[in-house]
Order: sequence, then C-alpha cells, then structure tokens
Amino acid sequence: MYQQRTLSVLAITAVFMLSGCSGMSRQEVSTATGAAVGAVVGSAVGGPAATVGGAVVGGVVGHEASKK
Repeated sequence: MYQQRTLSVLAITAVFMLSGCSGMSRQEVSTATGAAVGAVVGSAVGGPAATVGGAVVGGVVGHEASKK
C-alpha cells in the first residue's frame, strides 16, 4: 500500500514538473524527465534511498543523453 501511494505521488509530481517545462531547453527537459523516471523506478525497487539514488542517476542519464 505504501509503495503504491509513493508511486502515485511521484507520478503526480512528475506531471506537474513536466508541465512547467515549456520555457526550458531540451537538455533541461531531458534532465528533469530522467530524474522523475529514475525516482519512480527507484521507489518501485526500494525505499527512500533508492528513490533519491534513482533520481540522481536518472537525471545524469537524461542530461548526458540529450547532448547527442
């Protein structure tokens, strides 16, 4: 139950975060998207530490992927 609620909160947060991306560069959008996806995956895999770790890794991957 707790994990499902956490995923729902993270998904809603991601929607609000991505809706504010209209004035952002492509690289900023990719970084934010990567962080949001990473946080959701981290939350599904483990606890709070995995959520933060997933957000960090996702943000870095999103940032680097947008450079190409």
